[in-house]
Amino acid sequence: MQHDAHAGHHHDHAQHTHGAHAHHGTHGGGSGKVSWAVAARATLHCLTGCAIGEVLGMVIGTALGWGNVPTMALAIALAFLFGYSLTLRGVLKAGVDLRAAIRVALAADTLSIAVMELIDNGVIALWPGGMDAHLSDAMFWWVLALALAAAFVITTPVNKWMIGRGKGHAVVHRYHH
Repeated sequence: MQHDAHAGHHHDHAQHTHGAHAHHGTHGGGSGKVSWAVAARATLHCLTGCAIGEVLGMVIGTALGWGNVPTMALAIALAFLFGYSLTLRGVLKAGVDLRAAIRVALAADTLSIAVMELIDNGVIALWPGGMDAHLSDAMFWWVLALALAAAFVITTPVNKWMIGRGKGHAVVHRYHH
């Protein structure tokens, strides 16, 4: 009985605490508020895989003397591969079988990586001389950094919206507890 009386007194505090941890509510049903920090972490996770894949694709394409189009295609393919791989690794660690883990990674990251790659490669393609910069040019690296920063800023609200609806990285969060 003492607990019930005590609970009524702390009702406002309980609501405040729930609001601070609202992203936990998105794990099951998909309604509720998602903090920008949660969305930013999900986006940063994707961005890491994308950046690894893109730089590797540029390095391989350049080393093989490929033109801009095949090099960019390889960079995008590797960005998806590494983006999915990072998510896959985390989900597999949680003990999920490979087929289910692949489905989770595809559901979690496809839209996020696609938006990120569109913005990132769009900036590089539209930047004067961006496509022609070589790995040894400082311009290549600062245009890439600017492109990845733009991709992060634009993709974070997309991830926030998706997680708030129980999609995207909300699917992954179910396996982290």
